[in-house]
Amino acid sequence: MDPVLLGEIVSLLMFATVCGVLLLGFPVAFTLAGVSIAFALIGNLLGIFDLRLFTALSSRYLGVMQNELLVAVPLFVFMGVMLERSKIAEQLLETMGQLFGSVRGGLAISVVIVGMLLAASTGIVGATVVTMGLLSLPTMLKVGYNPKIATGTICAAGTLGQIIPPSIVLILLGDILQGANTEAQLELGNFAPEPVSVVDLFAGAFLPGMMLVGLYIGWIIISALRNPEDCPPVPPDESDRRLRERVVAVLLPPAALIILVLGSILIGAATPTEAAAMGSVGALLLAGRNLMPDRARVVYAAGLALLALVPLVSLFDLRMQREVVPVIDQAAAGVAAICVIVLLVGVAVCLRRVYASGILTDVMRSTVKVSCMVFLILLGASVFSLVFRGLGGEEIVEDVLSALPGGVMGAMIVVMALMFVMGFFLDFIEITFVMVPIVGPILLKMGLDPVWLGVMIAVNLQTSFLTPPFGFALFYLRGVAPPSVTTMQIYRGIIPFVGIQIVGLCLIALFPALATWLPSVLF
Repeated sequence: MDPVLLGEIVSLLMFATVCGVLLLGFPVAFTLAGVSIAFALIGNLLGIFDLRLFTALSSRYLGVMQNELLVAVPLFVFMGVMLERSKIAEQLLETMGQLFGSVRGGLAISVVIVGMLLAASTGIVGATVVTMGLLSLPTMLKVGYNPKIATGTICAAGTLGQIIPPSIVLILLGDILQGANTEAQLELGNFAPEPVSVVDLFAGAFLPGMMLVGLYIGWIIISALRNPEDCPPVPPDESDRRLRERVVAVLLPPAALIILVLGSILIGAATPTEAAAMGSVGALLLAGRNLMPDRARVVYAAGLALLALVPLVSLFDLRMQREVVPVIDQAAAGVAAICVIVLLVGVAVCLRRVYASGILTDVMRSTVKVSCMVFLILLGASVFSLVFRGLGGEEIVEDVLSALPGGVMGAMIVVMALMFVMGFFLDFIEITFVMVPIVGPILLKMGLDPVWLGVMIAVNLQTSFLTPPFGFALFYLRGVAPPSVTTMQIYRGIIPFVGIQIVGLCLIALFPALATWLPSVLF
């Protein structure tokens, strides 16, 4: 048999074996690396794989360790877990529920809005779904909500953290697409390609994320109009005279943190890693304030100092090593030094509080677990990608996609459909690290915009949390839902929202400016 054809067949067998082993429940990182090494040895025995290719792994791993962008992953995880442990979500759900509860469907709308706010500040699907399931689901069932609408809304709102920046998915996709775009452009003969960054993806995903929020709320309003008994209002006696003051007090701190993190990234004042560091510090301050709200002056002062540092760094040159330092820069440096001192004092106070309460230890452990999982899968996926390409798998994928009817859009539709189906069985991280490095360079060589492609993939991957039988959002909610709510009710409840996801995907495909307009304006 032709060695090239044999290598392509073995590469496809390796891909199928990896998917099968993952479905059996084996750890993702070890499955990707172990199966790939086994097929590399088989390929070497058949004379279709050169084991010397493994020498490239050392430079790849060193590149991962030196990649400043990936430092944002543990920082954003820390930020999200700290906010979840500090009861921010509980306060938001309670207050927003009272604000919208008097309207039919108001509780469900409040869940979507809180999901949006948590997505922009935490980005952790499991924590968001569990928190809203524990706090909102009993209230919604108590006032008479249809369990399907209640569970579907909670699951869908919890997954918004996958598309609304800052999102770990967008960070990982940005890193992969950055390399894929460079590879594609070099093969096309463009030796000075225009770079694509995570900041571009953050900006590109913002409007589609808001669009999904609007579509969710629109569906809830339509459901409330069609079947008013399924989305009853909260009885008036649960209202609060001081509700407006509570809304401001509860919404202002997380809103300020969201503006600080996202705003600093989108205006170019900070890189995603720097913004993640600021977000981690801000989450720590919010946790310290919530633990002792009656002794929060130093925390508020530290928060104002953190906010003040962004315009100081953006508007003034604070470097003091220059031969001539203008007076205004000297004054700005002095103010920045004072802000740093105030911030350090506030951080020290909050660290003592969260450590004494036991929150800090729990948050650090969760951060290490999640970060280790992500990076181990990344390293295992590097082995898979190397062996798959070494066997010639990339060539057969490119040939198949190029031969599809409809050209680039036909290839795009097939890739999106394949990712959607894989989402029924695999996690978004697995799909990201297995599929995107293979199809990304091929699609980009066919002329697709990398930002638009990244946003399409991110929205598609979001559905992997909602699609049974292995939708993680469904498992998270099933674990905290009362026995009266059946698993089939949860599965049936997410069907309209999966349909909304597909509609959103089609809208982004038909109107690419939804993903490309904001990056073009900002940058």
